[in-house]
Amino acid sequence: MYKHLGSFLAITFFSLLAFGADKPPGAAIASAHPLATDAGFEVLAQGGNAFDAAIAVTATLAVVEPYSSGIGGGGFYLLHRSEDQKTIMLDAREKAPGAAKADMYLDTDGHVIPGASIDGPLAAGIPGIPAALVHLAKNYGALPLKKSMGRAIALARSGFPVDEHYRRMAGFRLKALNRDPNAASIFLHNQAVPALGHNVVQRDLAVTLKAIARKGRSGFYEGRVAQALVDGANAGGGIWSLDDLKNYQVLEREPITGQYHGIRITAASPPSSGGIALVTMLNILQNYPLDALSTVQRKHLIVEAMRRAYRDRAEFLGDPDFVSIPVERLTHPMYAQGLRAGIHGSRATPSENLPGPVSDTPKGIDTTHFSIIDMDGNRVAATLSINYPFGACYVAARTGVLLNDEMDDFVAKPGVPNAYGLIGADANAIKAGKRPLSSMTPTFLEGPKGIAILGTPGGSRIISMVLLGILSYAEGQKPQQWVSMPRFHHQYMPDVIQFETKAMSKSEIAQLRAYGHQLKDVGDGYGNMQAILWDTKANKLFAASDPRGLGKAQVIKH
Repeated sequence: MYKHLGSFLAITFFSLLAFGADKPPGAAIASAHPLATDAGFEVLAQGGNAFDAAIAVTATLAVVEPYSSGIGGGGFYLLHRSEDQKTIMLDAREKAPGAAKADMYLDTDGHVIPGASIDGPLAAGIPGIPAALVHLAKNYGALPLKKSMGRAIALARSGFPVDEHYRRMAGFRLKALNRDPNAASIFLHNQAVPALGHNVVQRDLAVTLKAIARKGRSGFYEGRVAQALVDGANAGGGIWSLDDLKNYQVLEREPITGQYHGIRITAASPPSSGGIALVTMLNILQNYPLDALSTVQRKHLIVEAMRRAYRDRAEFLGDPDFVSIPVERLTHPMYAQGLRAGIHGSRATPSENLPGPVSDTPKGIDTTHFSIIDMDGNRVAATLSINYPFGACYVAARTGVLLNDEMDDFVAKPGVPNAYGLIGADANAIKAGKRPLSSMTPTFLEGPKGIAILGTPGGSRIISMVLLGILSYAEGQKPQQWVSMPRFHHQYMPDVIQFETKAMSKSEIAQLRAYGHQLKDVGDGYGNMQAILWDTKANKLFAASDPRGLGKAQVIKH
């Protein structure tokens, strides 16, 4: 499917030896929660590799970050194994249940029913994370699952303390959480947002995690847990079946790759839109002298590149097992040249002038990301999600599993925005067994400045955040700058530049408005990037966790 990408893989210019050391001087982990980072290092200390650490971090985040990820959700793992230089994407994206239909969230008049694809088990796809943990352990890890998942099981059983971010997310979803007694009893206290330091105990989840650790796939997708999941989901109006669970499989897919100023980009492939959109944007920007331009011109051109890539996302992208995606065309430099020809140097292109569906609604918070490199150079970039904060706000009884609401990432109706303001066409329409389109963009960079591992949560803004991180890397900045820089974003529709307060000066705002752009200050605090850089020339490791979150990035030397 990605025929033209093979040439990239053969270019010896991108080999590690071309840039210096062939093994890093230690190991590094950056994740969205200190307990998850610690769990990853604990597994490395027990003889595990980066893939075992990824299992530990994933399972621990599923316990301590229930508003962002969990075993009731899905995600994408970008993997690089050093011994044979294998780089692959593990697709653990959720799938639509077998009873799902294209019009399942529409009323009798054909209008989208508000909240139907967000709250409750009808919004839930079949989870992929448990299958991913088993696949990682079986095919890439060095330790048994019960050892890699040990810390997560213990934390679920004993509990973890509520922090301020947990309280904000619980407050945001308080009404929905209170609709389900099981969810409220676990994640709230007396039906209210828990106090700071309140201990969140998840005994049923501990039992389910233990079943996965002992039995592998059958511990979740078959037997007692599977029956309880189906019974629990359907009791609340869901449409799951035992066959949906039994038939779920993770897939290994070839990542999307591209080049930008001597840097090789490797990123998630469909059903993620991230890799294609990134390569499209970077191909557009490739021939602009960004470093020589004023900050206003630079931001204008980056926004116009974002606008066009997100337009293509809405039109062409979906599950590659169900729709034909013109990957080669969308990622080809000549295609970008055509897009670039329509960009004016000092005038905004109204999105309505670009062909495609139009709508208007902005949003964006959720998901999690972690980055890992071990002492052998194995590396993992993983972005995981249950979609909206606390997913569907519904826990299947006797399982402790908080269900996702990833069905909202499908197009309920062409041209109508989802919870993140993203629109789409028939390529991402709901269909039984189909995986919804995603913006999750775990990414590797390889170039003269070293090897980078990065990604972030942030809904529709994920791809633009990773783009800004790549441009920062290209300028020679270190991970701390990538994760902390003020951000701006454009996603085709709504036709507005969303920006953090510190990302635009008053002068820049005025000039961009003079260019014809609409702008919206969204305050500070979107995204939670986790990044690692292995400077292969100096043989040094750097790791950084976004200051907007409470994560922990750490480097341990040999």
